[in-house]
Amino acid sequence: MNIMTFDELVDLCKKNNKKIYELSQESEAAEADTSVEVIRERVKEHIDTMQSTIKTGMTSSEKAISNWCGDDCEKLQVRYAHHRALFGKLFEKIITYSLATIEENLRMGKVVACPTAGSCGIVPAVLIAVAEDYNYDIDTQINALITAGTIGAVISNKVQLAGAVAGCQAECGVAAAMCAGALTQMLGGDISQILNATALAMKNLLGLTCDPVCGLVEVPCIKRNPILAIHAVTASELALAGIESKIPLDEVIDAVRQTGQLMSPMLKESSLAGLATTKTALKLKEKIFG
Repeated sequence: MNIMTFDELVDLCKKNNKKIYELSQESEAAEADTSVEVIRERVKEHIDTMQSTIKTGMTSSEKAISNWCGDDCEKLQVRYAHHRALFGKLFEKIITYSLATIEENLRMGKVVACPTAGSCGIVPAVLIAVAEDYNYDIDTQINALITAGTIGAVISNKVQLAGAVAGCQAECGVAAAMCAGALTQMLGGDISQILNATALAMKNLLGLTCDPVCGLVEVPCIKRNPILAIHAVTASELALAGIESKIPLDEVIDAVRQTGQLMSPMLKESSLAGLATTKTALKLKEKIFG
């Protein structure tokens, strides 16, 4: 779908009287010379994989090579077996599902990159948990995930979705933006609310650095996923209440690109600064790699 900006996306949706997912799935079908039904079936396969990843992740506590990570999901489940979360059962599900997913990534398990492997726990956790609690059917889930993918695709026209290029604002940040828009679609929001949710999530993560300890997708990546999953929900709730981003979404993405360009290379996946060069991180690096 040759749409370079969100303004273009809105214009096309209005011109054709279609929702974001409708426009996107028809475009995908035309480009692949197949049917919309086939495209939707492929998206369903991604949702099935997300569910499978969550299920597997919630039953494993295998540690990563660092021996630092891998059992956080288990710890969370033990806590919630005895203490309810302050924000209720859905909150528990979202952050548990997010940890289950991202920890499967560190074990080299099968995940759906949304949009990257290091941010794979944000979109699935929110969409699967909300669908379960609100009993949304598979078509509603497919519509939401197509919306998420479309948002990510348009953002990628201006910003490469890689921590090495623009910091973690381009990975977990974009994942949170995709998630906010997708959730708003799932909850019945219109195109304006969807894009406002996306903007609200994205602009509040500008400058998020990528400084992985030991160069591994573990610290701070793992905890960043559940935290930003809730961030995405907050953005969606604000947008559904009619709260708008004062800066239009396309301009927010311009700011993401500019921020990435101004960010020091030492804070873009090089592990040469930030958390990666703290005393504890350097000791761990010596222990693991010698």
